[in-house]
Amino acid sequence: MQLSCDDKDKIGFVKLVGYKMPDTTYSWLNESMNLIECRDKCLNNCSCMAYTNSDIRNGGSGCAIWYGDLIDIRLISATGQNATGQDVYIRMPAEQVNHEEVKHKRKMKVIVILVVSMAIAVVFGILLRPYCICKRTTFRAEKMKTNEMIDQHIEGQSEDLELPFFSLATIIDATNNFSSNNKLGEGGFGPVYKGTLTNEKEIAVKRLSRSSGQGLSEFKNEVILIAKLQHRNLVRLLGYCIEGEEKMLIYEYMPNRSLDFFIFDQRRANVLGWSMRFNIICGIARGLLYLHEDSSLRIIHRDLKASNILLDSKMNPKISDFGMARIFGGDQTEGNTNRVVGTYGYMAPEYAIDGLFSVKSDVFSFGILLLEILSGKKN
Repeated sequence: MQLSCDDKDKIGFVKLVGYKMPDTTYSWLNESMNLIECRDKCLNNCSCMAYTNSDIRNGGSGCAIWYGDLIDIRLISATGQNATGQDVYIRMPAEQVNHEEVKHKRKMKVIVILVVSMAIAVVFGILLRPYCICKRTTFRAEKMKTNEMIDQHIEGQSEDLELPFFSLATIIDATNNFSSNNKLGEGGFGPVYKGTLTNEKEIAVKRLSRSSGQGLSEFKNEVILIAKLQHRNLVRLLGYCIEGEEKMLIYEYMPNRSLDFFIFDQRRANVLGWSMRFNIICGIARGLLYLHEDSSLRIIHRDLKASNILLDSKMNPKISDFGMARIFGGDQTEGNTNRVVGTYGYMAPEYAIDGLFSVKSDVFSFGILLLEILSGKKN
């Protein structure tokens, strides 16, 4: 490689680590010089191609310089005998030296960034751990308190209602550990599973979704409210389960699923003759009349729709899903809410727009449902 001697700023040296020294035929040695003096001497001589310490003991001393071609210089293997490579400084154009230095600096920069990032992550993790522990403890305490309040509330009600409690183990065994094969459907509350108890009685298990914040209030509302209602056209609540994070309602099982399963399917709709459709309409009307007028409580369902009408083995209709229902006092005729719940298409306009609900809201939903039963078309 031909290097210019006119401008020393265009000359530099690249450090090679662990190399066998070149052949000494064209070399010069001075044991009294240090490495800096050795570099200057090599830089001032256009024929000098490399330099190093002549003695590498005790940190290095002396000066060895090579002129002309570097013969028999090579990297020594890191293993094996006589693996005693030495650092040697090779003369190069400055831009190539700078390139090597830039690469080295980039490598060091990456290493520094990685080390600093790991240190920050460790410190952050140490500082964050007490906060996470505190939040988790608070969250668990709140959940336990909520569960206790629900349990106490239900137990207080169940003294008069005689509402049975089912253990989680019983429900897991009945549903085959909530097998997907036993899943009947899923709503805003959570999934519903079919189960079979040890006495061969079939049940429907409504499981509160853990991610459903809305479902908790619905659970309390439904378990306290529907247990007080007894009518052949209302689905019957058999019991409940609260254990750990699990909250479930246990209902009688309806083998023919829901009304929408039939009326909106062209093939299955043929099962429903006009007399059967008339009986279903009358059954829904009787159940609704019981909720509004004949029960000990005046109940506004607020979510009357085809999927909430279940059919038993004889195709008798039963109104279900009382999670959205509201109780009215004896003299109360209407209410107002800032939280409009239900299903659009079945909602009365005054309820959907202004949050006003009354028995008329359910009657409007019943009218829409009546049109769907007669026409077989969704609203």
